[in-house]
Amino acid sequence: MSYLLWLTVPRKKLILTALLLLLAFTTISVGSMIWWATTANEPKALGYVEIREYEGTDLSSINAFRENSIRGPQNIDTEDFRLTVTGLVNNELNYTYDEVINNHQLFKKVATLHCVEGWSVTILWEGILVKDLVEAAGVDPNATVVIFYAYDDYSTSVPLDYIIDNNIMMAYKMNDVVLPPERGYPFQLVAESKWGYKWIKWITAIELSDNEDYRGFWESHGYPNDADL
Repeated sequence: MSYLLWLTVPRKKLILTALLLLLAFTTISVGSMIWWATTANEPKALGYVEIREYEGTDLSSINAFRENSIRGPQNIDTEDFRLTVTGLVNNELNYTYDEVINNHQLFKKVATLHCVEGWSVTILWEGILVKDLVEAAGVDPNATVVIFYAYDDYSTSVPLDYIIDNNIMMAYKMNDVVLPPERGYPFQLVAESKWGYKWIKWITAIELSDNEDYRGFWESHGYPNDADL
């Protein structure tokens, strides 16, 4: 009887409140432990880290370029991206982004881009030989020119012999970093020994042609078609 008198209504409320607080604390603690266990090993993005030296050669930063594209940086979704090889070939090809990279030998080389505006950058490029892409399509003996087309409607051309004899590369990385959109993602031509307007970015199509009079964007505005340094 004395115990029931001691357990008055206020004390009952006090005990109930304490029990509810204990339950809430336990729930929060268990939830925190579950969250930590499921997220502790998730990778955290730290951004890209480019290399600035390769085999004794100092490299320019991937940010050392001036923006001079005809329509500004392009943003391409590689899920829908296709690279076509057309023209004077035996079989037209249609590559996905992954097929270009995963189904061909990759190469690295240091090359310097010289712009007619007076600046230059030296970069470690990584990518695929253009000749490997076009030879897989079967090149017609009449083909003498390779025309490149870009996502922003830019275009340029170079001799087929130049592509083959110089192991000209189509890059998807620079300084060990996947090309940023402003640098030409997914692919840029590494047209070494040519002025920068031949280094076409955002490549979407390669055409084999016998039209040696073809003029790309800047060439049709008076720039030399050979673009030799």
